[in-house]
Amino acid sequence: MSEKKPVNRPAPEVCPPWLCFTFDNFLRRMVQNPGRILRPYIKPGWTALDVGPGMGYFTITMAKLVGNSGKVIAADLQPQMLAGVRRRAVKAGLQDRIILHQSTADSLGISEPADFCLTFWMVHEVPNRAHFINEIAAALKPGGLWLISEPEFHVSKANFTQTLELAKTAGLSVIERPKIFMSNAVLLKK
Repeated sequence: MSEKKPVNRPAPEVCPPWLCFTFDNFLRRMVQNPGRILRPYIKPGWTALDVGPGMGYFTITMAKLVGNSGKVIAADLQPQMLAGVRRRAVKAGLQDRIILHQSTADSLGISEPADFCLTFWMVHEVPNRAHFINEIAAALKPGGLWLISEPEFHVSKANFTQTLELAKTAGLSVIERPKIFMSNAVLLKK
């Protein structure tokens, strides 16, 4: 498992590592099952980007879906989150498929083109959403997919609509509105 580490401090709006341990449990898997959510969008051999992966709730499933010839880039601000992803990847025997990447508060810093990107319940934490969306749009290959999911109890419809408008300005098109429990979700295509 390779890793890139810049020095930075997470913004105060970012979900703290202690809270992420509560995100992976039996009840959540019943209503937000990673395989059920991601299987329609990720293909074997792809490069998938998991931005703000927390402790790897979706990352491990993404690594299974891309198969032996694919890879997942798990990008997070917080080294504690990436350490959690590393532990889970090793436990699942998938560490060779996952690249850990520590982003900075100012830049995602991803240079490798991706076929798929997931941002699950984290876009609202980004201080400069327009810059962030442009970075992801630039990281996607032509025809690449981006699944955005935001918590409907925390992100207003107006805020989510603003995110979609920024995505359209960045050259992305809405192709689907997946139903994800307690979420506003959209699948975009470059």
